[in-house]
Amino acid sequence: MPPKSKSKKAATTPQTQKQPPNANAAPPNWPPLRPLLPPTDLTLTPLVTDQIYLIRNFLPGTLCKNYVSFLASLPLTTTPGKPKKDEAVRVNDRFQIEDARFAEMLWGETALRELVVERFDEDDYDDYDEEEEKSPLERAQKAHHLWGGTPLGLNSNIRVYRYSPGQFFAQHCGSTTFYPDATRANPHPEPISVAPETGLALLHRHGDKCMLHEGGEVVSGEKWVLRSDLVVAR
Repeated sequence: MPPKSKSKKAATTPQTQKQPPNANAAPPNWPPLRPLLPPTDLTLTPLVTDQIYLIRNFLPGTLCKNYVSFLASLPLTTTPGKPKKDEAVRVNDRFQIEDARFAEMLWGETALRELVVERFDEDDYDDYDEEEEKSPLERAQKAHHLWGGTPLGLNSNIRVYRYSPGQFFAQHCGSTTFYPDATRANPHPEPISVAPETGLALLHRHGDKCMLHEGGEVVSGEKWVLRSDLVVAR
């Protein structure tokens, strides 16, 4: 259940953007985010440096089970099979709400803030010396470089997706299979697949640097996604 928070280059919702269907609805009574593993037991792992990062066991299995039962009780709506102009075909059930309190819960009550702001993988940087202790200013500068700005928290636009057998999200830039751009050195790069895992958090870029990706068709069981976006100050 990756938070969708999952994007690294997000901004607050533009005023001209269409409001979500439940924009004026009362937020649901989200279950407590317990139990959780401590941040020291988790790692922000780069799958593709500067593009895709994973946090395995971000939400433990017991918590995921409780949340799936709760999310299934929400008023999910099935997306139409015919997309709008310039949008990818999406067939799934979804729920969307503006909830700043829950966004803060996901950011501050889990390991996400610490992993993103303080304990990101510094091996991404060529000049990193494992024997050298970084000052708070240096760490802040590196975090700013990694995320494209200073991480502030999560967008209050919370989205829930359920993919049942036969449902999918076609190629888009907007997900579990990524398609790298061709280069002179590698004109036919292999797709990068992220297999569904219980409690997995996946963070990836959106915007100008978004990598083409898709949510493959579910063939058995269900895939649940809890999504927000990382908000940064540039």
